[in-house]
Amino acid sequence: MDALADKILRTFGELQRELLDLHSLFEIAGGNLPTQREAVLDAVTNLARRSLLHERGGDFYSLTESGRLAIAAPDHLTLLSRPGCHLCAEAQRAIAPLLREFGLSLREVNIDEDGSLIRRFTDDVPVLFLGTREIARHQVDVNQLRQSLTQLRER
Repeated sequence: MDALADKILRTFGELQRELLDLHSLFEIAGGNLPTQREAVLDAVTNLARRSLLHERGGDFYSLTESGRLAIAAPDHLTLLSRPGCHLCAEAQRAIAPLLREFGLSLREVNIDEDGSLIRRFTDDVPVLFLGTREIARHQVDVNQLRQSLTQLRER
């Protein structure tokens, strides 16, 4: 991902906003010169095409779960799951002790609420991400997760 696209995605978190309009993105991520505005518009259009941003109408955009994953902090754990999934419940139980041990929180995302996640992961839940990196699919290897978290802590 190029620097401008990354800056646009990170702007949502920095401003702690669910929705941003193009004018705000021009001001914060790009600038007001015509070439800068065009670059931001091109980047936003590309991010929406890649399902990292969702067009909300009236020049407003929101970050999708895929967009959040693309910029997740290295120690951020995200579990993609769906209600009624027994493997997802097993993954939650496996992860819980490690969350306490390492003082981390888990963002659990129901893929059924995001069309792009359904298309990517419908037959593969649960899927666990550590930062931007997928580290488990279908089942969580607790020893591997502990090793990854230990390595992060040592950095």
